[in-house]
Parts: sequence; C-alpha cells; structure tokens
Amino acid sequence: MFTTVAGRKTYAYTANKPLDSSLPAIVFVHGAANDHSVWSLQSRYFAYHGWSALAVDLPGHGRSEGAALDSITALAQWLVAFLDAVNVTQCYIVGHSMGSLVGLETAARHPSRVNGLALVGTAVPMQVSDVLLKTSAANDHLAYELINTFAHSPRAQLGGNRVPGAWMLGNNMRLMERSANGTLYADFSACNDYKDGLDAAKKVQCPVLMILGQRDLMTPPRAASQAAGSFSEVRTVILEGAGHSLMSEQPDAVLDALIGFVDTTRTTPA
Repeated sequence: MFTTVAGRKTYAYTANKPLDSSLPAIVFVHGAANDHSVWSLQSRYFAYHGWSALAVDLPGHGRSEGAALDSITALAQWLVAFLDAVNVTQCYIVGHSMGSLVGLETAARHPSRVNGLALVGTAVPMQVSDVLLKTSAANDHLAYELINTFAHSPRAQLGGNRVPGAWMLGNNMRLMERSANGTLYADFSACNDYKDGLDAAKKVQCPVLMILGQRDLMTPPRAASQAAGSFSEVRTVILEGAGHSLMSEQPDAVLDALIGFVDTTRTTPA
C-alpha cells in the first residue's frame, strides 16, 4: 500500500491485505540499504493470522520517495508520522539492525503507542567500522561486498537458502545495489552517531524481545548486553549459528520467536 508522509509517497507491504483498525497492528522496520522485502515471511504470516501487518520502506529505500534520513531521531519522528498517516495509534514494532534503533527511539519517545518492541540483530550503541563509513561515503561497491561478508555466518557463505531457488548472498547484494548513492552512508551515519540508545532503553515501558545471532559479526550478542540490562522487561533469544542477516539465514526461528513474544505479551486476544 502507498500513503503520504511529510509530502512524500511512502510504501508499506501489507501482504495485499487492507488495514483493519479492529486488529492489532505490527510494524516491521528494515535495516541499512534494505527494504520491506527482508520481512516477507514474518510480515505475511502476521497479516494472515489476525494482525494488521505493515513492513515499511523508510525514506529513500525501496518504493518510498525522498532522501534517506541520516539520524535515528529523524527516522523515529518519521515512523510516528507514518503511523499517524495510516491511523495506527498503537502497535508492536519489530526492527532489524538500524531499524531496531528506530524502534527503540520510537518506543522511548512514545511509550503509549508501542505495545511491544522486538529488536533483531541489534547493538546499543551501534558503532560502524571506519572502513564501512569510508567506503559507503565514497559510494564504493566494496562497502556492499564487505557487508555481505560480515552480515552472513560462515554457513551462509557456503550458499543455499531455505527458500528453494533463492540465493541468500546474491539476493542481499542485489537489494543493496538498488539503493541510491548516499543511502548506505546516511544509514551507517545514523547508526554510528546515535549515542542515546542506553538512555532510551531506560524509558521503554513495553515488553522487549531481543533476537540475536550467535555468529553475528556486525552486532555481536555482547554488544546488546548493556541495553538488555536497561530494559524493565526483556527476554533474549540467541539463534545458534546465525549471523547478522537473521531473517534470511533462520527465517522460521525468527518468526517463531516473534510469535512466542506477541502471544505472551498481548493484553487482549487476537
């Protein structure tokens, strides 16, 4: 579906389902140089199991217009404007990598609007290496190549995909290559410059789920430990053998963790 946010055409995948205000809402937020498609399995499942599910394309990503925003604060403000545009007053937020920081900041700023927060492949703070900042600033294809190496576990590097006919690393490379020049650098800058994450974690009032990859080189589980200790209610799931691209490496495990989370934290039945 398309809507308008801040005067720009904005896309969110709903699994071809109309939004139903009588259903609970769950919003999926992608990471750097990605788009809604990384949440295909998870968003589609919830859309067909009693939820209004929206996998959003952030500005300058996927099918959404505008330039990429270069701060987590601006992205969180944009996300709230998106929720207003689609008349979602309360929701669960599920964010991956950069998207997890957007969800975190949104939940901290608007606690009454976020019923639950799932942080997938997260780190607080989320420092980006100098080589990734330098290569992405130069729009050097090497940045994508490095990400593809760092973001996938050793097992994933061997090839194959749980989805027949799909190539995990190839799909991710083509997805990143569709980004406009400057997008990846804006995304990385937003992550690297966000210094308020631990303070934000203390302000979150909803239940929190952290889904982490045991073999994640970009946001290793230890990088989430401080944030985990700052939340008032948190559970952590570590997926054995998984790298940073958890939704493609272990899609069913991510989905199962999300289902268990919402089933045990929702205050009203679906």
